Amino acid sequence: QVELAESGGGLVQAGDSLRLSCAATGRRHFGSYAMGWFRQSPGKERECVAAMTWTGQTTYYADAVKGRFTVYRNNAENSFHLQMNDLRPADTAVYFCAADRSPFFSTAASEYDYWGQGAQVTVSS
Repeated sequence: QVELAESGGGLVQAGDSLRLSCAATGRRHFGSYAMGWFRQSPGKERECVAAMTWTGQTTYYADAVKGRFTVYRNNAENSFHLQMNDLRPADTAVYFCAADRSPFFSTAASEYDYWGQGAQVTVSS
């Protein structure tokens, strides 16, 4: 069992930056898992904003965040991160870290096996 926990959310102004981190707890780690970051805002479906294969060789970014967000991982430390720059009010959402047992990432939330509880990111105008 892999247990995930997000940290680093908060309230910021438009144009600011935040760094979200995902840490694994328990006896297992996600060093060989594909990882993804999802977000969900009121009235909207949960969407994948970034994902990465376990090797980090292949990454995905949603068009809405491309060029502003960067995903990276440290398998040795069992950590997964999302650097968010130039934040906008439209980025306001609860952000979730997710892990897929497959080493190949997916953008579909239903494909992920483990989830964190979410971290609130609020961007004011």
